Amino acid sequence: MLNSVGQLAQLNDHGVLIEYQLPLSSKRLDAMITGLSSEDQSSAVIVELKQWEKCQHADGANQVVTYVGGRLREVNHPSAQVGNYVEYLQDTHSAFHGDAALNLNGCGFLHNYKVTPGDVLIDEKFKQLVSLYPVFGNNDFEVLAMFLNERVGRGDGMSILDRVSHSTYRPSKKLMMHVASTIAGNKSYVLLDEQRVVFDKVLALVDKVLTNSRKQIVLVKGGPGTGKSVIALNLIAELSRNEKSTHYATGSRSFTLTLREIVGTRAGAQFKYFNSYMNAPVNSIDVLVCDEAHRIRATSNNQYTKKELRSNLPQIAELVHVSRVLVLFIDDYQVVKPGEVGSLQYVRDYVASRKDIDLHEYELVTQFRCGGSESFIEWVNNTLGIMDTQTPMLEKSNDYDFRVCESPEELEELISTRLEEGFTARTMAGFCWPWSNPNADGTLVNDVKVGEWERPWNAREDAGRLAKGIPKASLWAYSEDGGKQVG
Repeated sequence: MLNSVGQLAQLNDHGVLIEYQLPLSSKRLDAMITGLSSEDQSSAVIVELKQWEKCQHADGANQVVTYVGGRLREVNHPSAQVGNYVEYLQDTHSAFHGDAALNLNGCGFLHNYKVTPGDVLIDEKFKQLVSLYPVFGNNDFEVLAMFLNERVGRGDGMSILDRVSHSTYRPSKKLMMHVASTIAGNKSYVLLDEQRVVFDKVLALVDKVLTNSRKQIVLVKGGPGTGKSVIALNLIAELSRNEKSTHYATGSRSFTLTLREIVGTRAGAQFKYFNSYMNAPVNSIDVLVCDEAHRIRATSNNQYTKKELRSNLPQIAELVHVSRVLVLFIDDYQVVKPGEVGSLQYVRDYVASRKDIDLHEYELVTQFRCGGSESFIEWVNNTLGIMDTQTPMLEKSNDYDFRVCESPEELEELISTRLEEGFTARTMAGFCWPWSNPNADGTLVNDVKVGEWERPWNAREDAGRLAKGIPKASLWAYSEDGGKQVG
């Protein structure tokens, strides 16, 4: 269908990229067409293709509901999706920012969909989005052809395509300043004592690698609540302010999506996963900060990796390859799943096998959670058999408030009180009940039952459409509405 539109628009001297992968991302554009605009400006247009036939309203500001993947799901409006791609490239691809930047536009093309007056896709709440990134249906071939002709119709597209293909990943100055201001404005991210030592060391190493080809790894050992993530976020902010290319990576979907929620969609472009760097160019990132690095896997392959893209290269090697300075925050006792190999010794052994890496080790010990009670952490570790500590018993004089409730009703009342006082709180349970799919109306099933008390689990990751006020699984711990479900 897109080929037919191209013929109608007489796009005969143009560059076309199909399934173009966004730099340092697993996301792919359906199509990008390059050429000169009607004003002789070098330009590109992203076309997001959809096979939808109809859609419904959704509660989210940028979402609609349509049938994909075997069920009705909340998905991004095509204009929102292509708008995010445009913004991402303008923020991270050197061909699309700076003094000689290519013009970049985007649109959605739903070739099985008839867009009619009053349609959900052109609802009033999407008015601004659609004005920036229009959507075209199967009754809009001529209008889409005019749209493309105005933006890239004068041809000479291959030379412009070469600029896109041969330009490199590099965050724009605007993106780095945005990330810096977003994080620096949060007073929760204050560094103390050994946190500051690690922070200053990384900044010093960045200056060092500019004049020294040796790669640098900073290995930071720290238990839960010792401020690893606080250091990581401060590094992202300060390095971005200094116009250094930097990423924050984790191995956890929930953790990464929550961080993106905190910093916002645009800043989220610098928050990645460990497996985001399989084919990344060497040294394309100045500093790669890996939180929860104990979750590094043997390789980046997973069940969705295409055969031609699979690699036997260790994931740690990919992280070292892409960065000049690699910062790894590790707690050997927080490995979550089988196959996670990122222990302290694993990193030491890898560095020992290389001759071009300097290793710097630090340890965080000050406790910032649990009311600052180190003895509570020691008691938990001792009780669970994680390690022998000097606190086998929890004393009543301990600053941490530990209670055993007589009923789930009593527990819920305590939690509600804490929430009303402005604290965050969640109910958690062992997996001793079924975990049902949502009801047809998107509400959750009360699977967790103790006597007459019953509550739902948090939503499943593949839950599809959810009723208003129910957060997605990855945001259960962060969203205010997450307190209504059991984790």
